[in-house]
Amino acid sequence: MICRLVLLSWALTLSFCIGIAHAESLNETVPAMTRQEFGGLTQEQLAQFFKGYKSSFVLLDTKTGHYLRYNPQLCDMQLSPCSTFKIFNSLVGLETGVLKNENHPFTWDGTKYDITSWNRDHTLQSAVTNSVVWYFQHVASLVGEERMKKFIEEAHYGNQDISGGITKFWLGSTLKISANEQVMLLKGLVDDELPFSKRSMAIVRGLIRLKETDTGTLYGKTGSDMVKGKWILGWFVGYVVKPGRTFVFATNIQAADGAWGKKARELTEKLLTESGLL
Repeated sequence: MICRLVLLSWALTLSFCIGIAHAESLNETVPAMTRQEFGGLTQEQLAQFFKGYKSSFVLLDTKTGHYLRYNPQLCDMQLSPCSTFKIFNSLVGLETGVLKNENHPFTWDGTKYDITSWNRDHTLQSAVTNSVVWYFQHVASLVGEERMKKFIEEAHYGNQDISGGITKFWLGSTLKISANEQVMLLKGLVDDELPFSKRSMAIVRGLIRLKETDTGTLYGKTGSDMVKGKWILGWFVGYVVKPGRTFVFATNIQAADGAWGKKARELTEKLLTESGLL
């Protein structure tokens, strides 16, 4: 989903560092993930994955509570969530009854979009898969500002600011979230600890299931921002489920062009695969 972002400086830093304990207290420390826990990859090898991008990456092992953070200062930086907000929007839609289940249909109004897959009727599942903006704008409109604000605040979603308008506050507008906060939100989804019913959370977990390998199952959602025809921001957030282990992650990349969700997913999958997690 397209959103807005002011480009920042191009300096890149890298370190394994201490993570966060919960979204409300980003300075509370927990153990850092060791190199051995992350497939033996060195800092120099990690840097190569994101070469050419201003980026951040957060990984949490939910079993040990250990974190890995690449570019820790950027991991704290709140950015527009773009299409990653579809995860939360789906939860709210299901919880309020605006959406009945993953097959809930909305009819396309005939507006022509540049993305061909948007130009048809959609269900919740197909709207997530194809990242259909109009579908989720309709969901947010039916939910309404009062109920949306309530859930945003209860879940401590980013800066909790939806003043930019009910159909666009997550589209480069007022709502912002950091990579650290994305990870804590997804950990809540995995652990059934968000302020939603277990049914709603189970449905949404199913919506973002992407693929299965011999090593693990990948869940996730991309998000992108384009300004003046240039892709300047890409998100990929999600988690990997392995036997007895779950690893939650959030990646964002920024550039003058070429930074979008598809690229963020490509880099993240390569990183997870080479570390032995996927």
